[in-house]
Amino acid sequence: MRGKLLVVLTVLLFPAFLRAQECVECHKKITPQIVADWQLSKHSQNDVDCSTCHGDEHMSADDVDKVEIPTPETCADCHEDQVNQFKKGKHAMAWAAMKAMPTIHWQPMALREGMKGCGGCHKIGLKSEEEIKQLKADGAGFGVASCDACHTRHLFSKKEAQQPQACQTCHMGFDHPQWEMYSASKHGVRFLLKQKGLLPESAAAPTCQTCHMQEGNHEVRTAWGFLAVRLPLPEDEQWKKDQITILQGLGVLDPQGNPTKRLDVVKAADVARLDQASWQAERDKMIKACSECHSENFARAELKKGDDMIREADRLMAEAIRIVAKLYEDGILEKPENYAHPFPDLLTFHDAPTVIEQKLFVMFLKHRMRTFQGTFHMNPDYALWYGWSEMRQDLTEIKELAASLRKEHAKK
Repeated sequence: MRGKLLVVLTVLLFPAFLRAQECVECHKKITPQIVADWQLSKHSQNDVDCSTCHGDEHMSADDVDKVEIPTPETCADCHEDQVNQFKKGKHAMAWAAMKAMPTIHWQPMALREGMKGCGGCHKIGLKSEEEIKQLKADGAGFGVASCDACHTRHLFSKKEAQQPQACQTCHMGFDHPQWEMYSASKHGVRFLLKQKGLLPESAAAPTCQTCHMQEGNHEVRTAWGFLAVRLPLPEDEQWKKDQITILQGLGVLDPQGNPTKRLDVVKAADVARLDQASWQAERDKMIKACSECHSENFARAELKKGDDMIREADRLMAEAIRIVAKLYEDGILEKPENYAHPFPDLLTFHDAPTVIEQKLFVMFLKHRMRTFQGTFHMNPDYALWYGWSEMRQDLTEIKELAASLRKEHAKK
């Protein structure tokens, strides 16, 4: 009986084995490094072959259009827990967040759907079936798998995705300089020394994943979120007023402080903590991570300093926003037609029409970011010189530009 079962299994599986071998032999000539990566992968060792992810319709160079491009749903067949976690997190909303920017459509397609600019990182986000079809029709049907942003194809290495360098491609530069902050911090320096073998493997040295992906959780959330705004608003009256001004600048509150339709988009995307419980849950996770190496009192105190830096940065930011909003109100600065309210729209930073508005948007998306992100990533240089000091300089320049505009307007 056992022998017959083996014969049946052999008959059933042998064609699939031959098909897989055909793929390998052909692609060894066409894309040899893809085959080499796959052969090194866990997939190869566990009979996950080309057809598992790409289907079995593609048979030759004449039917390449029949190749299936994997999506997170493809990965979920084997990695359901990780994909479900990913879908709950901020990375999953990256594509939608990019597309939601009010003037993103003004950028060249190559930078967006062509993935040579914003789309190069935001491609990690989930896409609808309609969007995937459109990408394929436009000739940019790759980069829809999401998981391969960190587990790069075709090796799909877990070990690679666990290294801080896996985050480096997207989290560095203009408004995402977390890599520079981390790698120059004591946390990052110690880990890079471990990688070089200069510190023992058992030495404490956290990576990005240690804090943001505890126990391998793929949600990747933070308490304050990307833009350091949250609800409920602070009890501190001045900070509360400043946060309201920033929320107005983001278009989620109107000039009277009432919610707008854009707030519904933020809620649906779950990119900000909108109640105390969800904020505290993420803060508690971070305290747990910090407490692996530090006392809980130390961890709480350091994270509180980050909150304080957000408050101080918001004081400068709100003053600058109000200066520009007052120029709109007084008819000195022409409000762009695409702004829903007589308030600078901080999400249209790509297309700021005047120097003072450009200065405001850089202050928000570059220098304010560096102030609080540098603080939380334990990088004093970024928090002070690339963040706080630059914000103060921005505010000074905005005041001078506003005074100059008012003077010119008075002459007219």
